[in-house]
Amino acid sequence: MEVAALLTSAGINIAVCVTLFSIYSVLRKQPSNFTVYFGRRVASKRSKNVNFCLERFVPTPSWILKAWETTEDEILAIGGLDAVVFVRILVFSLRVFAIAAAVCLFLVLPVNYHGKDRLHKDIPLESMDVFTIANVQQHSEWLWAHCLALYVITFSACSLLFFEYKSIANLRTLHIIGAPPSPSLFTILVRSVPWSPEESYCETVKKFFSSYHASTYLSHQIIYKCGTVQKMKDDAEHVFRVLKDGTMENTSKPIFTHCCSCGGNANSFQMINIERNSALESTTNTSSDLDMRKKECAAAFVFFKSRYAALLASKILQSSNPMLWVTDIAPEPQDVYWSNICIPYRQLWIRKIATLIASIAFMLVFLLPVTFVQGLTQLDKLQKMFPFLTEILKSKMVNQVVTGYLPSLILVLFLFAVPPMMMLFSSLEGCISRSGRKKSACYKVLYFLIWNVFFVNVFTGSVISQLSVFSSVADLPVQLAKAVPSQATFFTTYIFTSGWASLGCEIMQIYPLLCNFIQRLLKLNDDSQNGTQNFPYHTEVPRILLFGFLGFTNAILAPIMLPFLIIYFFLAYLVYRNQFLNVYVAKYDSGGQYWPIVHNTTVFSLIFAQIIALGVFGVKHSPVASGFTFPLVVGTFLFHQYCRQRFLPSFKSNSAQTAIDMDRRDEESGKLREIHQHLHSAYCQYGLLHDPDLPRCFSHCDPDEEDAQFSPQRSLKGKEILKKEKSGSFHRTSSTKAVVLGGM
Repeated sequence: MEVAALLTSAGINIAVCVTLFSIYSVLRKQPSNFTVYFGRRVASKRSKNVNFCLERFVPTPSWILKAWETTEDEILAIGGLDAVVFVRILVFSLRVFAIAAAVCLFLVLPVNYHGKDRLHKDIPLESMDVFTIANVQQHSEWLWAHCLALYVITFSACSLLFFEYKSIANLRTLHIIGAPPSPSLFTILVRSVPWSPEESYCETVKKFFSSYHASTYLSHQIIYKCGTVQKMKDDAEHVFRVLKDGTMENTSKPIFTHCCSCGGNANSFQMINIERNSALESTTNTSSDLDMRKKECAAAFVFFKSRYAALLASKILQSSNPMLWVTDIAPEPQDVYWSNICIPYRQLWIRKIATLIASIAFMLVFLLPVTFVQGLTQLDKLQKMFPFLTEILKSKMVNQVVTGYLPSLILVLFLFAVPPMMMLFSSLEGCISRSGRKKSACYKVLYFLIWNVFFVNVFTGSVISQLSVFSSVADLPVQLAKAVPSQATFFTTYIFTSGWASLGCEIMQIYPLLCNFIQRLLKLNDDSQNGTQNFPYHTEVPRILLFGFLGFTNAILAPIMLPFLIIYFFLAYLVYRNQFLNVYVAKYDSGGQYWPIVHNTTVFSLIFAQIIALGVFGVKHSPVASGFTFPLVVGTFLFHQYCRQRFLPSFKSNSAQTAIDMDRRDEESGKLREIHQHLHSAYCQYGLLHDPDLPRCFSHCDPDEEDAQFSPQRSLKGKEILKKEKSGSFHRTSSTKAVVLGGM
């Protein structure tokens, strides 16, 4: 494929991005109600009576300047720690690929371009193969340049990964220490409570923890069944109870009259004596207790007197049977996914296997559109399948659009169905938190994209040929070395369509705009619910990591992709910072749990790029370059294992020392008793608050407390606490900072 087709695709996407960015810049200046759809803060600045002014219709870069000048503390205050981690992902990608572009464009690209003695054409008329490693002849002495570039990229990526991992781990610790008392740190979630015919789940939980955690147990709250199915069952039982009560015998002498509708007799009044009334009340109370026991789940939130007690109880085995009394640290109140808590614990492993099989089946079904897309990139196959297109494809412009832009566009349209399906699979898995569900969907979408966008497109366009390729695992590096450079154009155009154009759609919020327009047209809801969507981490994090995977694997093979990748990361840095400021509302936060995904994917991308390089050097018959690349693979793997041992445990659980120090600080300040009083009102099972038959065990969450969870003073307060502890303000044997932050 010629470079002209690539330039055509770039021109189309640049036009789309510039148009959407300009429209957004104009609409931000309009005082009309239309701006309410673009964010919660933009809408608050609109006025009612503004005269016509031509200046309002001129695009302005003010939103770009605002996004650029926004500090990390402001992002933390508005979007939470997850938003900061997401911005750090973009900054990390910019730094790594800036170094890779500087090395590969000035060292590797000239070697690729002059790899063979040939007559070169004008650059727009050149084939893309000229700029790839496929143009380097065998036994070339210049392959050391590719090996050197691979070393520079690997060392740069590993160094930046280490410092970012260290920085985010510190930020996470400071965020926890400086936070106001969180009820989740005092609470554990207990599931698989054993059933007893003699007592309810509530009594069983109280008896167990009063017996085995007597000194630290505070109280508990049982969880009741909720959801659409349970609500339908409750409504049916309520209707049955009403109909049953209406058939009881009358206790007073009836007055017979004729009913106007059916002509039958009717009672004008019904009098119940005191004895009958008291009996009915007793029966009603007994029936209510039985109904309450039916609605109880084998799960409960158990509150402890200290953070350390809750942390210890969540980690130890509570029973000799590991399938009973299963404990976990409770999610934040806003993060609880209530409909999954009542799922029996014994079903979880079956659900995980079922969702895994469903995800694999969905990936295999998706081979059909990917195969069709791959066929569009090869005109000879396309003309054989559709002979009537021969005349149309003779046009140069049509040829460039069909082979360069159309395949990646069609693939992007098909990929829109992937995140909702993966979110559904993650919901069926049984995640107890909304952030955990989104994190699980993030993994699934990432695997799906890497498999379908990279592997399926790298090899041939038919399923049969792909199976024959993977039948010999030993030949995989050689097959990748031959196939990856030939797909450089497709991957670059995919960055255009899925990257550049998606940023324009993101800034304009086209899909939410259409949904909101339809809802307003049909009057499905009012305006108060607009602009309160959560950030889609399960779609955007995999997209960025996929682009990073494509960048690492093609850095030394087809370095012409790197400048377009850097442009995407820079635009994404501005656009997403603006979206955090003006569009998305953080209702819950995972505490930076997405960074381990980034680290693992980046290391996998590096090792995979090194394996492809081994295959390339083997095909080019360069044993020296192959010999120097193999230690790089081993070193990268060892670096990954060190980071897993050094940083990952702090993302999975809080340290006992941090919990004990925070408990001592609250006890000395007298806040511990106040914290205990507010634990019961923290977890609000919203489905129960609308059910009049159940007791109001929870009070409504305070919205001010919800907004205060991402205060920018949290990390600053954490630093101040650590400084005081280091200077000896709190009497303890060791310094928190020396252990929590030291030795990194």
